[in-house]
Amino acid sequence: MALWRVRATVDDRPGYLSVLTASLALRGVNILTVQVHTTEVGAVDDFLVDAPDTLDEADLIAAVERGRGRDCWVARSEARGLADQPTRVLGLATRLVGDPELAGEVLRATLGADEVTWRPTAAGGHDAVGTTTMLLTDPAGGSYELRRQAPSFTPAEYARAQALVELAAAVARREADRVVLVLPDGAELTVRPATADDLAAVVDLHERCSASSRQRRYLSGAALPSPARLRRLLEPARGLTLVATTTGSDGAAESVVALANLLAEGDEAEAALLVRDDWQRRGLGTALLRRLLAHAERAGFAALVLHTQADNTPMVRTVARLGRSAPIERDGSLLTVTVALAAPVGGGPVADGAGRSGAAVIGPRRTSATGGVC
Repeated sequence: MALWRVRATVDDRPGYLSVLTASLALRGVNILTVQVHTTEVGAVDDFLVDAPDTLDEADLIAAVERGRGRDCWVARSEARGLADQPTRVLGLATRLVGDPELAGEVLRATLGADEVTWRPTAAGGHDAVGTTTMLLTDPAGGSYELRRQAPSFTPAEYARAQALVELAAAVARREADRVVLVLPDGAELTVRPATADDLAAVVDLHERCSASSRQRRYLSGAALPSPARLRRLLEPARGLTLVATTTGSDGAAESVVALANLLAEGDEAEAALLVRDDWQRRGLGTALLRRLLAHAERAGFAALVLHTQADNTPMVRTVARLGRSAPIERDGSLLTVTVALAAPVGGGPVADGAGRSGAAVIGPRRTSATGGVC
């Protein structure tokens, strides 16, 4: 027996697939796996079959055509073809998360492409499929061109490939957001996007912060947020969460010493900062605020709105030093400062380290049971 890949188009009508499989069975062909790709011209069925050694390519094509299949493509396969396709793609995606530079190699392995070429020019309006050439838009800029002799690419393969390219771009963007921050006193920290794996360290951050710092962060109380709430903050549906981490001189595991959240709220961005007490008044809060502002501006938000307690003068001064229009409204002990994200005024953003802040909430005011920012 020998392994073969067989791809054929079958009319998407009741009973037609069974006619094809019966025709193969009459020749002693055992179907091991099948994938169905829906197209405008019918269902493209991709089989992995085990056929008698006496059958060759022409015999298999003839069996498919007798079973009402058309546009048949047949090629010998290897034992690795027995791997479950979704599992195989997930494995390749895992490699891509580890190294987004492997995008070309992963695309070649996923689609069996003979050539994968990255070009600096955009794909434009030519992302079409249905031929043996596929063009993919690279969200990071440029495009990928994939070619293979046969068979033609299907819409399902195109969607799978585009998802992998977008995954690679997302991982690359995340890595680009990872920076080493040097504070005015010479201390070095790593600032990077947060992940769900940071939950335990972020819980520890909240436990190490004073009740006063937590009160300024959440406004309504100093109680520790639940792990479920913190998990939502770590990976917001829209926005960005940054953590500032430091590693002990003895090589101990990194500790999260600050958390910065940016959440979308209509055309405005809601942000929040929490800095561990022993890292306050060292410029870290200002540096994180600047990065949130820059991200919000790149994303096209119109403004940030700061809600902070009236006695949190350091944060108000920090925002003022950013050189943005920032009118202030007062409602009892709560100050609302709107930071416009249009063209900077007064000389542009402040350098890292200017100003001092402990913890505060920045963003459109939202009503909740606790009165804080969710």
